[in-house]
Amino acid sequence: MKLRSLLILSLSSLAIVSSIPQYAASSAVVNISDSATSAPVQSLTQLAQSQQSTVIKSGTFVSGEHKTQGTVRITKKNGKSFLSLDRSFKTSSSGPDLVVILHRKNNVIGSTKPPAYPIKKGDYIVLAPLKKYSGAQTYVIPSNINLANYKSAAIWCRKFNATFGAASLSS
Repeated sequence: MKLRSLLILSLSSLAIVSSIPQYAASSAVVNISDSATSAPVQSLTQLAQSQQSTVIKSGTFVSGEHKTQGTVRITKKNGKSFLSLDRSFKTSSSGPDLVVILHRKNNVIGSTKPPAYPIKKGDYIVLAPLKKYSGAQTYVIPSNINLANYKSAAIWCRKFNATFGAASLSS
């Protein structure tokens, strides 16, 4: 008796579950073909396209004072520029005042001297304090910055004038 009840319950459940996709599919056809919903679908498509960003420049970090790795990208989205560090980004937590900078030279590490790889005032612009020592993060680039004047991005310790790592940017 228990086996028979279990079998009937299973078959009933299977019948109910199998009818749900048919109902959902027929409802979706009605909703999609309904002219009242076509305008919002188009609006969502346009919104998604306007939210896409375009990569302008990118580069890979080279270690300086401390091991630094990952990729940096300069992107443009809705008329604004951003500097993004990818999820593979990682640097040392040893710096007391780490900032993200744009630098005028394309080879910051090669054009400075170890061990600190100090940089000169006027050769860089500070975008913001580093948010975290690893992982993806994004920084707004002020609209008054002419990106053509900057050839690399770097992680720099302001307090000790030490470049932790830098990435030459190319199109």
